[in-house]
Amino acid sequence: MVNFNPRELKTPYYVVDEDLLEQNLQILAKVKARSGCKILLAQKAFSMFSLYPLIGRYLDGTTASGLYEAKLGYEEMGKENHIFSPAYLPDEIDEILAICDHLVFNSFHQWLTFKDKALASGRSCGLRINPECSTQAHAIYDPCSPASRLGITSANFKPELLEGIEGLHFHTLCEQNADALVTTLHAVEEKFGAYLSQMKWLNFGGGHHITRTDYDIETLSQVIERIQNQYDVQVYLEPGEAIALNTGFLVSMVVDILDNGLKIAILDTSAACHMPDVLEMPYRPPVINSGLAEEKLYTYRFGGPTCLAGDIIGDYSFDEPLNIGDNVIFGDMAIYSMVKNNTFNGMKLPSIARYNNREGLKLVKSFDYEDFKKRLS
Repeated sequence: MVNFNPRELKTPYYVVDEDLLEQNLQILAKVKARSGCKILLAQKAFSMFSLYPLIGRYLDGTTASGLYEAKLGYEEMGKENHIFSPAYLPDEIDEILAICDHLVFNSFHQWLTFKDKALASGRSCGLRINPECSTQAHAIYDPCSPASRLGITSANFKPELLEGIEGLHFHTLCEQNADALVTTLHAVEEKFGAYLSQMKWLNFGGGHHITRTDYDIETLSQVIERIQNQYDVQVYLEPGEAIALNTGFLVSMVVDILDNGLKIAILDTSAACHMPDVLEMPYRPPVINSGLAEEKLYTYRFGGPTCLAGDIIGDYSFDEPLNIGDNVIFGDMAIYSMVKNNTFNGMKLPSIARYNNREGLKLVKSFDYEDFKKRLS
């Protein structure tokens, strides 16, 4: 559902419905209350920091993949601030240690390189483990795929070097239900269970689609409770998608309509620039008021305005024909959109807006030529 008037702002623009976001946060708060876990916002999926005050009322903090995300979480939410990087840079580690509460290291070499500084800073340090348990089909998103660069395998684990380590971290899921977590935890306990009781915390990573309507919250809560009780650890979850799932929209406009054996609608929105997951995953975003071709009379292929031949969003069907100037509204556009978009071909970045039923639609930020130019030399 779209609760705002899409014509109030100039397209293209992202808009996040705060009321829908809060519904997701309330679900996550119930998981916390039921299980005793802590939940962090994974900023790699959603970094709309103007909404961090709302998110911070429900969650325990943020997690980052590098210095800049860590600074954003520190400055804009100011709660627990966790970080994992496959390799920390020597010239950034001091600043990271100054603002992060938990540091997760990807190898024993990285741990030994920064151990003295990390322990002197009083930060809680952990290691990322790789349980070598694939539960998904997308190799690009599978940290357990063969020859993965992410996490320490049991064969490479060195228990004699655990002094100073307070936690273990694994992240193996992507848009999955609790059954995949159960499978993964079996592998974690089989390969690393001997060390769990030595830890203060265990981080289950992200990829948990907790706010999806079919997600098995009961199983998730039971698993968290069991792990915490059995090993006397604090469990962390760090979902990204689950926090802003189905809360955002990308509002675009039909600029032209072609007929080349199929009706083609050229939009002012680009898959390559404004929703890269459409090409990378690949992913087909929902469109408001569209349906299956066999149920609708009018089908259009949506394409972007860039020179990339493959800048195609997908084929969508409608009850009524589209016209130049019509709005096309894509759903589930809060996650992996603003954090991934780019200015290829000099494309203008979509504006960013927020909506709630008390204040209506509000423009937060817009972009212009200078935003394109300042990234270049």
